[in-house]
Amino acid sequence: MSRRPLYGWLTADAISLTGTRLSMLALPWFALTTTGSATKTGLIALVETAPMVVLKVLGGPVIDRLGPRRVAISCDVASAGVVALIPTLYAAGALHFGLFLLLVGTGGALRGPGDAAKNALIPQLVERAGVPIERATGLGSMVERSATMLGAAAAGVLIGVLGAPTAIAVDAASFALGAAVLAWSTAGLARPVEHPAAEPYLRQLGEGWDFLRRDRVLVGIVVMVTLTNLIDLAMVGVLTPVWGHERASVGTVGLLLAVFAAFSAVASGLAATYAARLPRYWTYVVCFLVAGVPRFLVLGLDTPLWGVVAVYAAGGFASGFLNPILGAIEFERIPSRLVGRVSSLGSAACYALMPFGGLLGGGLIGGLGLTGAMLVCGAAYFVVTMFPALDPTWREIDRRPARPAGGLIATAAGAPAAESLSERTTAPAR
Repeated sequence: MSRRPLYGWLTADAISLTGTRLSMLALPWFALTTTGSATKTGLIALVETAPMVVLKVLGGPVIDRLGPRRVAISCDVASAGVVALIPTLYAAGALHFGLFLLLVGTGGALRGPGDAAKNALIPQLVERAGVPIERATGLGSMVERSATMLGAAAAGVLIGVLGAPTAIAVDAASFALGAAVLAWSTAGLARPVEHPAAEPYLRQLGEGWDFLRRDRVLVGIVVMVTLTNLIDLAMVGVLTPVWGHERASVGTVGLLLAVFAAFSAVASGLAATYAARLPRYWTYVVCFLVAGVPRFLVLGLDTPLWGVVAVYAAGGFASGFLNPILGAIEFERIPSRLVGRVSSLGSAACYALMPFGGLLGGGLIGGLGLTGAMLVCGAAYFVVTMFPALDPTWREIDRRPARPAGGLIATAAGAPAAESLSERTTAPAR
């Protein structure tokens, strides 16, 4: 047994996720300062996300055919080159807006299969390290939350001091460094392909879809995550900034997001050790009740700031236990040979509605006002997260098999983030 592949994967993920959080601010800021157009800036998320979702779907059979390690490293190396072209061409005076969008879209297309491949590695990492599934998913969640804080802080400093092009160049370097760390730490991890390479591509794709749609627990997770991602994006992208503008300040908004992420990171670290001992069903129910609806209520009902901060701290802590639980469930239910296909399809579904989160938030505020929008989103969040748990099949999640069959990792509750079949977001992730 060796834990080098697992900890190397976590290190590579920390590097790349920090770069992603940085570029999440640097790319739109670069577009805004170079074009002066809010409309053009708004295209960035759509142009990046759309090809990412499509390639997540189409890339699954390729991951299973070539192996997740090869796909993950290749996509990160290619991403480093594509992202590096943005500041390079800008410095040379050769970057027009159409070319900028093309590069952003290409980067998003590479992220689709690249992210899915990294998650498809996890069953091998867990087996090689000889640790519980919750250990890997908990540490992965802690890395993601920590990267959110570090990346946002680094973006503010780099953009403010050196400019957005430099920040984008740092993101390109993070792809390259992450690929190097992953290649070194997982050397020798690649496993033989378990199905004939000549098997028709569409048949492989269909096999992944057939498996996913027949598993009621996985379908419940995917639907729940897809809808909560939509609501979370409305909350983080529109409702919370409007609340800050009307009733508090931008500094207060930053404080709330930082508190949520910090407590979530701490809880994820605890979950890496203790989640394997917790009852999954009741942990899911209780943590979503704490991490979900209260955030909407305290902002919608104009609660004093100390109460809002307390609710965000409690919600962040509760959310830290959700990713390990959801990730472990998925790992155990997916056969190894289908990991790439099923995880890519599920993750793509979870991303599909995210670009519409801003439209949802804006439309609700326009029609109902800020308080009404908060209350409607809170009620929807409650229904979406609790409805799957009413299915008696969900009681199966408390039965832990001796070994995982396959798997992937989830991200959960609170503000957009990360990568897996159940890609819960609370901060966009690579």
